[in-house]
Amino acid sequence: MSTITLNDGNTIPTLAIGTGTALFGKDATNAISLAIQVGFTHLDTAQAYNNEDSVGEGILKSGHDRSELYVTTKLWKLPEGTTVEESLRESLKKLKLDYVDLFLIHNPLNHPDLKGLWKEFEGLKEKGLTKSIGVSNFQPVHLNEILEVATVPPAVNQIEYHPYVFTASTGIIDVHKQHNIIGASYGGLTPIVRAPGKGIEPVLDKIVARIAKDVGHPVTQGQVLQLWLRKKGFVTVTTTSKVERLQEYLVVHTLPDITSEEEEEIDTVGGKVHYRAFVSILFVLYHP
Repeated sequence: MSTITLNDGNTIPTLAIGTGTALFGKDATNAISLAIQVGFTHLDTAQAYNNEDSVGEGILKSGHDRSELYVTTKLWKLPEGTTVEESLRESLKKLKLDYVDLFLIHNPLNHPDLKGLWKEFEGLKEKGLTKSIGVSNFQPVHLNEILEVATVPPAVNQIEYHPYVFTASTGIIDVHKQHNIIGASYGGLTPIVRAPGKGIEPVLDKIVARIAKDVGHPVTQGQVLQLWLRKKGFVTVTTTSKVERLQEYLVVHTLPDITSEEEEEIDTVGGKVHYRAFVSILFVLYHP
């Protein structure tokens, strides 16, 4: 599994098995155990997914040592009178872990005091309850707000990212680059899974044919989208309980990069379409 070095010096595996969407509120034990057995090391969950318990069970069932795994979870809402540390400790109890590798603020709209919240996150890193801290679904205005007080900048911003939000995400990516924040993409296969027929397929098929010829075995449109994310320097968070899909995603690490010309063609064609599958309220509020 390839990795990316974060701005805090830690490394993050570039491919994660997510437990939202298809596994939301469901028992993830078998799916997580299977993913680990197949070769995934990065496991992405969240308090809001209501399955941290079973993710922990899946880790135990896999039989793999904690040191071999990278675990991400996310803060949802803080009940009145609860501290961020208490909330994370509850997640750790469910996950059956002493620490997580990455702890994210899941949604900026859930927290009225982002600056104060971020200082608490920095305290969690100091205590070793999480190795890295970051955010999810943050827009430039939210990133800039916490960066005003941050001693430790966010290491990661996990957002919906694919060719059909490429143009709309320009401002976010600019802030990422300024502060060496790594983007993590969820919904990266949206153009072929949730919004088929909007124009990107012919471009993907052309790249599929080129890479398949070069490597001597079949390649899929989904793998090309993962290669596009890799070219952009993104971590990919994906979800499936099918072993053949897990293996398909892992094979991407053996494939060559797409060319700069192919990347530009995906950017151009994808940029002509706007389709967002998740948390669109953020973009209604901050992109009128």
